[in-house]
Amino acid sequence: MSTKTLKIAYPEDLPESMGKSEKEFENEVQFLVAAKLYELGKISSGRAAEMAKMNRVAFLESLQSYHISALNYSLEELEREIEDANTRANNKR
Repeated sequence: MSTKTLKIAYPEDLPESMGKSEKEFENEVQFLVAAKLYELGKISSGRAAEMAKMNRVAFLESLQSYHISALNYSLEELEREIEDANTRANNKR
């Protein structure tokens, strides 16, 4: 996959004021952009993990640190999944 780079301006002292090195801060911002796009349903968890330069499982596990759900379902999708599971369970009886 080819990539592009996005430059984001931030105050020079921001990483230090957050108790992070410049690299730690930039990695966190990169993760948070990917996490927000995932949370909004704009990209898949796999694509978000790629953006964050993590494997998918580590990305999904890291979401909880920011109070972001790893389950990215709309209410309608969740209701449909529950209904499908109930139908499958009833058909097995």
